[in-house]
Amino acid sequence: MKLFISILITALLSFVAGIFMPWWTIAPAALVVAICIHQSPFRSWLTGFLALFLLWGGLALGIDAGNQHILSTKLAEIFQLGGSSFLLILVTALVGGLVAGFGALTGCYIRKRPAGE
Repeated sequence: MKLFISILITALLSFVAGIFMPWWTIAPAALVVAICIHQSPFRSWLTGFLALFLLWGGLALGIDAGNQHILSTKLAEIFQLGGSSFLLILVTALVGGLVAGFGALTGCYIRKRPAGE
């Protein structure tokens, strides 16, 4: 249950932060959630990764479908992905997931740090 709640809160906080601030605010958003909701390091990383993988993947897919895959196909050619819009969306989701996952892992380790340090 904590895993699902963490994923939901991380995705929501990252979405709202992304509206008003730069893209990299997903890492501090995941960090804050990982500090507030105590989980093991792997579960914290997984929470951040899944939340942003699903969020960015879904947003990219929605934008891509809205313009009939025209822009993503051209960008996939530039990035040498064989013109595959699906691969471009997958790479986008992976980047977001990794950034948030490591932000959440950092938050988990900050919480575990002894009080004297």
